[in-house]
Amino acid sequence: MTTPVAIRTPAGPKPGFRPVPVERRRRRRVQLVWAMLTLNVLTFFPDSRLLLPIPGSVGKLIAQGSLLVAAMLVLSVNRPVRVRRSVYMFLAALLVCEAVVSSMHAEFLLGAMYRSARLFLFVAVLWMLSPWWTRKDLLLVRTHLKVLWFVIGTIALGLLVSPGTAMADNRLAGIIWPIPPTQAGHYSAMAIGLTAVLWMSGVLKRWVALTSVVVCVPILLLTHTRTALVALLAGALIAGLSLFTYRSRVRKVFAIGIGVFSVGTLTLSSVVTTWLARGQDASQVAALTGRRAVWDSILAQPRSTFETLFGFGLSNKSFNGLPIDSNWLGTYYDVGVLGAVFCIAMVLFVLIAAWFTPQGPRRALALFLVAYCVVASFTETGLSEASSYLLELTLAASLVYSRTPQEDT
Repeated sequence: MTTPVAIRTPAGPKPGFRPVPVERRRRRRVQLVWAMLTLNVLTFFPDSRLLLPIPGSVGKLIAQGSLLVAAMLVLSVNRPVRVRRSVYMFLAALLVCEAVVSSMHAEFLLGAMYRSARLFLFVAVLWMLSPWWTRKDLLLVRTHLKVLWFVIGTIALGLLVSPGTAMADNRLAGIIWPIPPTQAGHYSAMAIGLTAVLWMSGVLKRWVALTSVVVCVPILLLTHTRTALVALLAGALIAGLSLFTYRSRVRKVFAIGIGVFSVGTLTLSSVVTTWLARGQDASQVAALTGRRAVWDSILAQPRSTFETLFGFGLSNKSFNGLPIDSNWLGTYYDVGVLGAVFCIAMVLFVLIAAWFTPQGPRRALALFLVAYCVVASFTETGLSEASSYLLELTLAASLVYSRTPQEDT
């Protein structure tokens, strides 16, 4: 006996028709909104080597237009518009206001105001996602991990199809979509960390976690991204310590990790040193690959009182044509002391709130995310602009809020 096919007619659904539940449709839209935000922070670099050439105008339109798509989708799912009262998002809104004020006095007014508008819309979409922060199924975390797996899959596919192009500079980069080695390393490290914390918390199945780690670890190592590796180790250590008395598997992982670290220190120290040096001599490593010269120039630049407080307006995080590569100095250059204070307050709020969150997966995930962002912020930028780091810090903030009585009923 065959099951009748479910068909909806103008007169109404036929017997046996099972419509997709409203909650499932809303959940899918929320996941799509998060995916669009991630696509928006995947900056398109027109001069990158690609497997299939994508015109620069088309690539920028896809990346920048995804934010508008995210805004329309979140408005369709959050009707009427409701947002959660949040200290973190209030601080983010203050940062947006400060960025607008500073950009109004920028030398390149049009570019600075465009970046301010993008930051405003980015933060607004994140705030409109706040009703889904406290879901028991960790919807936003799982969605972020799935999006990371998809991005890493495109990087791995490019490596398999054209390894010479993907490893042209002896560092793995994305060639299906232009993803620089530093970003590829960041996404791989973030996926490894989230996978490890979810598995240690008993939320993720073993075979899923093992597959993720087996794929992502080689990607991270091939990118030769030291910042991502150090941030991953620091975040995983802090998250693991928060779960140490929570689950026995965490204690077993720490015991195995100490043994592996001890053996590796004795047998693979030269290999690790070579990987970390990345072909640079001692003077280049000490100068942080030229970053210190840029940082000293920023600190030595003359400033008025207004420029000290509000900065020079949102920029592409470069100084005299060279990348700043420091969130704190980049923030100080763009939005001044006030902007840096707002960023520090956002990080401290998440860190302190996570400390007082009950022991469990949410606390461990929040600690991993904020620890990773703090460590990476010394040589990466992003907390004061629409970026993957701001997205992930907001993800950490979403985990430190508890459900209200109305949400439980």
